[in-house]
Amino acid sequence: MNTLFKALNDPTRRQILDLLREGDLNAGDIAERFDMTKPSISHHLDLLRQAGLVEATKQGQFVNYSLNTTVMDELLAWLLSFQKAPEAEKIPLKNTP
Repeated sequence: MNTLFKALNDPTRRQILDLLREGDLNAGDIAERFDMTKPSISHHLDLLRQAGLVEATKQGQFVNYSLNTTVMDELLAWLLSFQKAPEAEKIPLKNTP
């Protein structure tokens, strides 16, 4: 879970996730959208992959990246588990003597 939060903590990595929401992209296409070196983008992509947020598939000389929504679904479910139930849905506790 720490790796996941570390990956989401960086604005560049969040922007990469936003790009991949529109569809799969190869590393070169992702790098073209940022004003930083390709090795820097590769580092960000590797951290996202380690966190399970993206999947990398090698096709010839290219590496294509896609979102792994399963991890996001699990994170969202975990976060929502902290939400308090509305008053009407709370089950009253029985008074014990």
